[in-house]
Amino acid sequence: MISLRHIHKTYKQGTLEVPVLHEINTNIESGEFVSIMGPSGSGKSTLMNIIGCLDRPTSGEYILDAVNVLEADEAHLALIRNKYIGFVFQHFHLLPRLSAVENVELPLVYGGIKKSERRARALEALTKVGLADRVDHLPNQLSGGQKQRVAIARSIANDPTFILADEPTGALDTKSGEQVMNIFTQLNKEGTTIVMVTHEEEVAAYSKRRIVLRDGRIIEDRRGVLI
Repeated sequence: MISLRHIHKTYKQGTLEVPVLHEINTNIESGEFVSIMGPSGSGKSTLMNIIGCLDRPTSGEYILDAVNVLEADEAHLALIRNKYIGFVFQHFHLLPRLSAVENVELPLVYGGIKKSERRARALEALTKVGLADRVDHLPNQLSGGQKQRVAIARSIANDPTFILADEPTGALDTKSGEQVMNIFTQLNKEGTTIVMVTHEEEVAAYSKRRIVLRDGRIIEDRRGVLI
């Protein structure tokens, strides 16, 4: 599903070139639950941005469901992000003036889905994450854990190829974080592919595979249930 080959990333700072990723080679198959870990400066955020089609590598090859991502122009990349990837961010990124159900509908709007189907899909997604009684609430009427569950509902409403989660429990208390991770676990059991960036061992323990970066290189790639 995801194939990364010989991925390098170098940023330019004035006349200096700063290498961030070196020779990244990995595959992520459909149905996996993968955590990407590493200390600050290891390159995990850069790798996440490349996987999420938010940034391009300096060199290498990225194939997503038989699509050569690196040959896509910006308009095509936007379509790839909408069709293939469901994003979950640490700080939710909900629009404050829209209700929960309207926030979940957003990627469907961009995907050209008709209004009646958008609403049905959004309500189904919110029910799946346990928020059927909060569909008309604004973000400021929701707890942090509820906001993140809205974000998860938004990420699955368009039936993406995979969910890309960036520190999904980083802004949550322990109980809310556990609820969020239990939702991810259930989604994965139902067949959803999840790629999650985290620095927390207890969060990574929910995944079935752990990729660890250090100094821009993969130093560990281990499969197996980690809890």
